[in-house]
Amino acid sequence: MTDRSLVQIAFYAALIAALGLLTKITIPVMGGVPITAQTLGVMLAGVMLGPVRGALAVLLFLFLVALGAPLLAGGRGGLGIFASPSVGFLIGWPVGAFVAGFLMQRTKALSVLPAAVLAALVGGIGVVYLFGIPGVAIMADLPLAEATTGAAVYLPGDLIKVVITAIVAETVARGLPRALISRG
Repeated sequence: MTDRSLVQIAFYAALIAALGLLTKITIPVMGGVPITAQTLGVMLAGVMLGPVRGALAVLLFLFLVALGAPLLAGGRGGLGIFASPSVGFLIGWPVGAFVAGFLMQRTKALSVLPAAVLAALVGGIGVVYLFGIPGVAIMADLPLAEATTGAAVYLPGDLIKVVITAIVAETVARGLPRALISRG
């Protein structure tokens, strides 16, 4: 791995951390799993960096959180967060970034905007929810159907993050195409 790759991975890990500085919204359903801007960083990491670098950026971020760095929204960190209802979503983040990056690489026939929408939808929402919803059901002792229904509260915000991700990817592709590593 080159020095440039390491810098890119560190940059996106830092971006996910910085998005944690934005206010979180705690929902009284879903075991208190908060709505945060950090999934935007997960989507961007995959869409912009590709599968491996995107997943590594998220894994670096989660490693720092596990070490106790208060980088999750609301200043949360430490191993205890991995025993909370959020754990499924956190586990889903690197997988979602990987899938988003993989889809960006495999959809080169599409222009960047629709490819990024597809990648962020499938990786950043579909895959993350695939891990997150069962995680909430297990950790909050909720029926899976109730956890699935409760996840609907996250969809509007996550769809906005998909649009932002696609616009950023399209803008970067026009202005500095080599920065869109997933298409390189």
